[in-house]
Amino acid sequence: MTVHRMPAAEVSLCVGLVRRLLGEQHPDLADLPVEVLANGWDNLVCRLGEEFLVRLPRRAMAADLLAHEQRWLPELADRLPLPVPTPVRVGRPTAEYPWPWSVVPFFTGRIVARSELDDPWSAAAAIGGFLDALHAPAAGEAPVNPARGIPLAGRAEGVLTGLAHVDAADRVTALQIWERVGAAPVWDGPPVWLHGDLHPANILVDRGRISAVIDFGDITSGDPATDLSVAWMLFTAEQRAALRQAYGRADEATWERARGWALALALAFLSHSADNPLMHDIGERTLRAVLA
Repeated sequence: MTVHRMPAAEVSLCVGLVRRLLGEQHPDLADLPVEVLANGWDNLVCRLGEEFLVRLPRRAMAADLLAHEQRWLPELADRLPLPVPTPVRVGRPTAEYPWPWSVVPFFTGRIVARSELDDPWSAAAAIGGFLDALHAPAAGEAPVNPARGIPLAGRAEGVLTGLAHVDAADRVTALQIWERVGAAPVWDGPPVWLHGDLHPANILVDRGRISAVIDFGDITSGDPATDLSVAWMLFTAEQRAALRQAYGRADEATWERARGWALALALAFLSHSADNPLMHDIGERTLRAVLA
């Protein structure tokens, strides 16, 4: 198995740096308490007072993702039915810190991967409605991702590699499904806006209900089936039908491709999460749903 360890930070990050950046660029926020919440794969995330988070990229690649959020979320947020982390302040690079950074709203709740849903059917409908609102035709200058929103054929190599990590019986079934979904007609509509990385660690639940969608760094455009794959990551077949009904425009070919995306992403999560049990569990659950 390929082991993907968390990449090292490319800059030195600490609470003192956060305070200095705030003091220089947003002095009205500089007296609020700062507390480290997560030092993640891409960002240092700090709680800032009661209402905000500060997100500082740990590496250059993550800085590009944060810049995507800064550029596009303000344009998309108003038409989305769930809260998203639109930056309330934008930070500039300085001599001490080389990249853009953001102050975003703090949302109460926990990721759905670590929570229970009171009513999975209404949660499925909430996500379907969210995706229906998000998946509008994308502007000409919308970002394009070489790995998301693309025809499924572009994921074939990763799927075939990933199948080496599952047992023989599952491999046979998965290959049959992959061949079937690969035969579905490709997306021939205009590229639509995509979250690009919609999985149970990027959806928040508060008091048992879906409360926000976070982490839009991979925001892109293309085939809506990429995002619709979340249906297999969270829901039973009956609940998936509620998501599809709320979404309202997934024809049979799109739904088939969405299942293909769920398989491709499940195998990616299983192959690349040696030190991330959370993502491994999401991959395992998704694979079970796709094969069922």
